[in-house]
Amino acid sequence: MNSSVYEAFGNKIRIRVCGICHTQDSILLINHSGLNAGDFWAPPGGGIEFGETMDTCLKREFIEETGLKISNVEYAFSCEYVHPPLHAIEMFFQVTAEDGSIIIGNDPEMLDNQIIKDVRFVPWEELHGISKNARHGIFNFLEYPSKIVGLKGHFKL
Repeated sequence: MNSSVYEAFGNKIRIRVCGICHTQDSILLINHSGLNAGDFWAPPGGGIEFGETMDTCLKREFIEETGLKISNVEYAFSCEYVHPPLHAIEMFFQVTAEDGSIIIGNDPEMLDNQIIKDVRFVPWEELHGISKNARHGIFNFLEYPSKIVGLKGHFKL
């Protein structure tokens, strides 16, 4: 983990919302640098600001990180990640992309040390071949990554 990630997110509890935006053969993912030794692919999302609803936060995060406007925000499952110095509670929602073009957006908490390297629809087959350390931990609970579409429950990562 690089020092700017540690400064922004270390030793704090973060409440995050994340969106599962998919097509029949792929899922929208963001590749982050600095979270581990290499790539880290995860669904778009981020921290809720004080006074902000989960729905509003997720729509804001999608625009900031991907350039896409979303709708049909429907709760799916939650994850708990407690691996000091990181501690996050994540609420996942199924979403639909409505408008916009995919861009490599930014993470406002990171200021001049942006960690978003890539944003794209990753084919299920490609995601299946990405190592467990280089993708969000929820995918490690699934026999096949596309099963995330119907996932329900609470998971400890």
